[in-house]
Amino acid sequence: MRIVVTGASGFLGQLLASALARAGTFGGVPISRLVLVDRVDPRGAVPEAGASVQTVRGELHEHLDAVFAEPVDVLFHLAAAVSAECEADFDLGMRANVDVTRALLEAARVQSRSGGPVPRMLFASSVAVYGADPHLPLPAAVSETTLPVPRSSYGTQKLMCEQLIADCTRRGFLDGRVARLATVVVRPGRPNAAASGFLSGIVREPLAGLPAVCPVDPALEVALSSPRRTVEGILRVAEAERGTGPGRLEGPLPVNLPALTVSVADMLATLREVAGDEVAHRVTLAPDPAVEAIVGSWPAVFDHRRAAALGLGPDPSFRSVLRDYLADHPDAVAAPPR
Repeated sequence: MRIVVTGASGFLGQLLASALARAGTFGGVPISRLVLVDRVDPRGAVPEAGASVQTVRGELHEHLDAVFAEPVDVLFHLAAAVSAECEADFDLGMRANVDVTRALLEAARVQSRSGGPVPRMLFASSVAVYGADPHLPLPAAVSETTLPVPRSSYGTQKLMCEQLIADCTRRGFLDGRVARLATVVVRPGRPNAAASGFLSGIVREPLAGLPAVCPVDPALEVALSSPRRTVEGILRVAEAERGTGPGRLEGPLPVNLPALTVSVADMLATLREVAGDEVAHRVTLAPDPAVEAIVGSWPAVFDHRRAAALGLGPDPSFRSVLRDYLADHPDAVAAPPR
């Protein structure tokens, strides 16, 4: 089985690639080749990479021939421009999110129409496809049957890709699956250009001894998922067989990966409880209407029944999310929390 991961040098891409390499199988079938694709050198995505790992470096749309030089059995499409980037540069978002996905779908269609295997494709979408519209308010708990009304270019682009994948699946070009991701917290390393990036920053930077800015009202509620739970969800949706019953992927709808609902104030209070006043005082409030308009338009409460049927659940608390980060990244902490 040949598996391709796009965006393999990204944070989630690295975690997913490592999980696949450790497992050595997908759906019980041995992985013969793991192909890691990114514009940044993806060789570091799997530290234990062996001969079974191939890397493709460069712009994805320029290297599709290399990606599909041999049949692709499974494709994880994580590469994307993020929310604030897309809002600041419409053309960038359309190129990186819509045009590249369209090119991938065409390559998969050519493979399946030419007698090759019908690839299984997992697309990492986002809960940003939903939005609070004054003429169509969101229900108390959002589910996959809630009409998506995105309020950002990023959310719109993700929704466009979802629909393309659904149509290609309907026509038999590929077996597409869509996992809608909540904001992943806590992300290690440098901040990215996502509008929601501050949700990691207000934890990561103070723990590292650095100042951080919270650009939203602390009362704002958000939907979060730890890196561990997010990768687990991506793999579960990708590996699930179609059909009815527990553990199977029923129907054509996307899957909203489970998310923990928490207010920013609760996040900061937990940081204070776990790491102490000195760490918590490194966060200052500086409202940014542009950031709050984007993040505040996303739903915070979800109906997780579809994900639960696959055996998935949200993180139990923000304390557990924080503890995971401390356990996984001890070198990113300036001093051990009390």
